[in-house]
Amino acid sequence: MSASSPAKRLRPALFLDRDGVLNEDRGYVSRWEDFRWIPGAREAVAAFNRAGWLVIVVTNQSGVGRGFYTEAAMHDLHARMRGDLATVGARIDAFYHAPHHPDAALDAYRHPDPPDRKPNPGMILRALSDWPIDRDASLLVGDKPSDLEAALRAGIRGVLFDGGDLMRFLEDQALAPPPGP
Repeated sequence: MSASSPAKRLRPALFLDRDGVLNEDRGYVSRWEDFRWIPGAREAVAAFNRAGWLVIVVTNQSGVGRGFYTEAAMHDLHARMRGDLATVGARIDAFYHAPHHPDAALDAYRHPDPPDRKPNPGMILRALSDWPIDRDASLLVGDKPSDLEAALRAGIRGVLFDGGDLMRFLEDQALAPPPGP
């Protein structure tokens, strides 16, 4: 880097699993009609946005590999999530998904140990490479031990969310940023 080019300012990232953390896990959610936000999820995303954090979703989506829905349907759902979040002044900076699975019905998605599929850390490591993230200040919120294992393998602090109101959970754990202006 030359002396005239500014260094990228590292920012903490809030890594969120999707099903069970942001939305109710109803089994292979792929349509907006079946999507229901977890209480406090939109508020939590907005609070971390206001505090200057990146908000990144890392989600296993074996339903794609199993042939239950397409990647296009999943991307459409993520676009609807983004649109709905925008109505409350919130945003997700990036979605990373892992459609591969050892037992995938579709050959293109079958892999014995997919590097992106949690508990492997591939999605988190890609985000760390793609974004100016302060690894030590970042946090992953997941609802399964495999989420926490992926965080551990990527060198990110992880916490297990077992349901309820996501914003209240983060506040109770003293993990939420202070209220913004």
